[in-house]
Amino acid sequence: MRLSKRAVSIKPSPTLAIDSKAKALKASGVDVVNFGVGEPDFDTPQNIKEAAIKAIRDGFTKYTPVGGIEELKVAVIEKFRRDNGLAYAKNEIIVSCGAKHSLYNIAEALLDPGDEIIIPAPYWVSYPDQALLNDAVPVIVKTDEKNLFKITPELLKSNLSKKTKALILNSPSNPTGLAYDLKSLEAIADIAAENDFYVISDEIYEKLVYDGFRHVSIASLGDKIKQRTIVVNGLSKAYAMTGWRIGFAAGPKEIIGAMTNIQSQSTSNPTSIAQKAAVEALRGAQDFIPVMVAEFNRRRAYMVEALNKIKGISCLMPVGAFYAFPNVSSYYGKSFKGKPVNSSFDLSSYLIEEANVALVPGGAFGDDRYIRLSYATSMDHIKKGLDRIEKALANLA
Repeated sequence: MRLSKRAVSIKPSPTLAIDSKAKALKASGVDVVNFGVGEPDFDTPQNIKEAAIKAIRDGFTKYTPVGGIEELKVAVIEKFRRDNGLAYAKNEIIVSCGAKHSLYNIAEALLDPGDEIIIPAPYWVSYPDQALLNDAVPVIVKTDEKNLFKITPELLKSNLSKKTKALILNSPSNPTGLAYDLKSLEAIADIAAENDFYVISDEIYEKLVYDGFRHVSIASLGDKIKQRTIVVNGLSKAYAMTGWRIGFAAGPKEIIGAMTNIQSQSTSNPTSIAQKAAVEALRGAQDFIPVMVAEFNRRRAYMVEALNKIKGISCLMPVGAFYAFPNVSSYYGKSFKGKPVNSSFDLSSYLIEEANVALVPGGAFGDDRYIRLSYATSMDHIKKGLDRIEKALANLA
């Protein structure tokens, strides 16, 4: 069988693969601590679930407009105005089947074969593959811990070419949990305007921030950058709605129109019932979010402190999302029972096999020196898992 070149050029999502492996082991009776999945362990708030139940009872179970129901588009517009100081019209909004779907629609609408898209590393695992699926060229730009994993103006300029079509920004970041401050965003906005490329701003973790950090959308920094920015967001993280699959994007009407046409030929509309729940999420009580953030903050502090106490590990304190991204490269070159550990993939395999702890290798995010742990799990699991990791690392020689 001969598959397409684009099909064989990509790999399955490593985060989902690791989560599936962890769940399979757990189902077989193994006591696995799963730090792998980027999913809040909180339940969807009751008012949101009730809105979905009401939609079912009211018979709101048919096709809807491709780009989302009017009521939800208005709620998204209200959200952007309230949270980000951004004004959009309804033809500048599309609702899709999750933020990942929004990002894929953008790639299809913007990228031609040979176009270059700049992706700072560490990056979310799907960015390069979505570019490859659209015959574009992902230009991976390695950032450094000393700059808090941000792409600097110098790095950005040195990687521009005549083929540069877009830059992906993810702030707060998956996997690092770090974010771009206002000064950094202003510099990037100026470069984008001067060189006429788009910014795809993935802001899915905007509400999950700590230590007084203030999220700023790059699109809010003036008309020049707004005209070149497509903002992506969704409900999965802040509202504990991963399975509901509702994401949305805002940007120039021509791009949003193209995305809507593409969506009409792929998935059609997002689920009608989930759209009604999304309206309630955006317009209803928001008091659930600070409660969840406070708990994530408590776990964040414990996990990062505990990681930094393990010999040979160093970990920056994240300011957003729910991930820690420790440097574990001091353990490379060691082995256990004759089996070498020379990479983040080797170490991750060792930890799930010998310590029953699942996490994601940093190599999957473009930096092999690190591993990613999610603290979107209970404090008991965090304590147990970190204790197992410390003991397993001590056994490497």
